[in-house]
Amino acid sequence: MNLKFTKMQGLGNDFVVIDAVRQQVVLTPELVRRMTDRHFGIGCDQLLVVEPSTRADADFRYRIFNADGGEVEQCGNGARCFVRFVHEQGLTGKSEIRVETARGIILPRLENNGQVTVDMGAPRFDPTEIPFIAENPALTYALQVGGASIDICALSMGNPHAVQVVSDLDTAPVTTQGALIEKHPRFPQRVNAGYMQIVDEHRILLRVFERGAGETLACGTGACAAAVAGIRLGKLISPITVVMRGGELVISWAGEGASVMMTGPAATVFEGTITL
Repeated sequence: MNLKFTKMQGLGNDFVVIDAVRQQVVLTPELVRRMTDRHFGIGCDQLLVVEPSTRADADFRYRIFNADGGEVEQCGNGARCFVRFVHEQGLTGKSEIRVETARGIILPRLENNGQVTVDMGAPRFDPTEIPFIAENPALTYALQVGGASIDICALSMGNPHAVQVVSDLDTAPVTTQGALIEKHPRFPQRVNAGYMQIVDEHRILLRVFERGAGETLACGTGACAAAVAGIRLGKLISPITVVMRGGELVISWAGEGASVMMTGPAATVFEGTITL
């Protein structure tokens, strides 16, 4: 089977995008792992699939697969690539589209300056919705990791996040401790581990160890989660520039019950065909 694909990136967070609107696609975890492998396949952090929506109130359906073959609920950098893809491929002429995800509708919009803004929906803090094992909701939680106790903010941006504030991002134990947090038993569906250094009330530095992918150059939902966590802690004021190793995003949030707005770039790298 020959499968057409497009390689895209948002702040260095790279994706293989598959058009399942105009071609028939049957994906298995094995095929996903093969295509995302950087040595034996195309190579990417995550694989994105564009499908016809199953809902009358959405234009497309958006599915996300991690490099380990597992399907996940949401990806912010991928959402920006998604809207640029459907425009460049002529699948829609709308500047703003409604996209069905595993956790509800998102609203990505292509701006006149080429940037993409995505309404990521409202963050969720109830432990049962993250999901996170805790008796009651709290602003921060003590988590036992590798024999030490750390304080985290736990929330969902359509996918689970554990955010902690650090004094020096360069020396933060992202790859070592992050791997332990990802698979911590209090997160039954695993979690993305974010490390945030606060520069001032409108600017942070961020690294994220993503579940199923490891540390990436950027994480859109991680940027949203970190900004929200910082605002709730009283350390940040919206809008917030989130600086990651792949570039910057601007995150805005008006507070409890409001949607998180994320603005940043997305770009096509190349197109090709893979024989499966």
